[in-house]
Amino acid sequence: MAGTVTIPEGKPKRKVGTHWLYIAVIVAVVLGIAVGLIFKKDAAGLATIGTAFVNLIKMMIGPIIFCTIVLGIGSIRKASQVGKVGGIALLYFVVMSTFALVLGLLVGNVIHPGDSLQAAGAAYEVPKTPGSGNFLLDIIPTSLLSSLTSGSVLQALFVALIVGFALQAMGKKGEPILNGIASIQKLVFKILAGIMWLAPIGAFGAIAGVVGNTGWSAIAALGMLVGVFYATCLVFVVVILGALLKFTTGHSIFSLMYYLRQEYLLIVATSSSETALPRLIAKMEHLGVSRPVVGIVVPTGYSFNLDGTAMYLTMASLFIGNALGTPLSGSEQISLLLFMIIASKGAAGVTGAGLATLGGGLASHRPDLVPGVGLIVAIDRFMSEARALTNFSGNAVATLIIGHWVREVDNDQVKRVFSRQDPFDDTDMLDEHHHVPGTQEAPKKVLVTDESTPRPHAAV
Repeated sequence: MAGTVTIPEGKPKRKVGTHWLYIAVIVAVVLGIAVGLIFKKDAAGLATIGTAFVNLIKMMIGPIIFCTIVLGIGSIRKASQVGKVGGIALLYFVVMSTFALVLGLLVGNVIHPGDSLQAAGAAYEVPKTPGSGNFLLDIIPTSLLSSLTSGSVLQALFVALIVGFALQAMGKKGEPILNGIASIQKLVFKILAGIMWLAPIGAFGAIAGVVGNTGWSAIAALGMLVGVFYATCLVFVVVILGALLKFTTGHSIFSLMYYLRQEYLLIVATSSSETALPRLIAKMEHLGVSRPVVGIVVPTGYSFNLDGTAMYLTMASLFIGNALGTPLSGSEQISLLLFMIIASKGAAGVTGAGLATLGGGLASHRPDLVPGVGLIVAIDRFMSEARALTNFSGNAVATLIIGHWVREVDNDQVKRVFSRQDPFDDTDMLDEHHHVPGTQEAPKKVLVTDESTPRPHAAV
């Protein structure tokens, strides 16, 4: 009997939190270590699972590089249009992220993470790399589209730069194309996020294979990398950023960190700095930095001031080279550094983007090291908190410093807040939704001041 079927409206589906992925990776790593230690060489074949996961990541590298670079150039154009603050912010971000990359290389060359794996006989046989060997010829693709399918990261980067600057020259006529590429980027990152749910399986295979081959030395080497990375991030925030903040503004990094303590806990719980961005905007405004400066520096820094990610990329690259028995030469490190300065921009807050960028850098300079990304998969989630905390701290410090440079900071208010005379009121946070750079603007939110006067809150 035909009739109309009424489907009752149910409750909206709850998203599965990424903390479950974190837990799954931890469980997979523990199981992989156990399998490797128990079955030893018989577990070496499980490394194929890790290789398959790395190949899935490699599949996404070209589109990710293309979209992030094209949209990144568009963001630079927009940031430059706001004048003095945007220009100073961009220059500061480039200098600090480059410094973080160099620091990662220096620490990696001093500590030599991964050497114990090399000593244990985990050397990797270097395969023949495609191309003519001529950099100038190899960077030019057969066609614009072939750069995204050939697997050459340098070609994808080259075409992305051409397209980005061409769209920049088109002005407003190029905005629909930029919006289209932004939509493609959302699709690409959505696919990548789905792939990352296979990370526990990939981590299990990678860690079981390497532990089966090398035993306890693999566990020690991976643990050393995590420990050294956390220590480097701590030194960068407390010593480097702390000294810069003290010298520039006279304020203590510890006062700022205490003021942002709730945001740090939120980041540790979610392994992502983007969750604290709306609160960072509100708190920096409450601290005394003018709204225009906060509205420019924080969203731009979210894409361009990724100090923790920068150190992660260089230290992980050196670790992989040492672990596979073919360390990066000095010239290769410098070349990789230049690549990372460009490629590390624009992928903040996206699960798996760090691994994709790492794989892209290695694929463009040392394709033989790409399989080693499987080693990093096993510990990537352990390093994500340090990356996120460092990125967040870098943006908070940058906002205060740049505001001081352009004289848009109420220093009396800063002193009152840091002395706890004017604490931040969490009830002022009326809307926890925020806007991610590169997407359409979110609705304005209202932040209530001490004078109970409603004012529009800058969207991120």
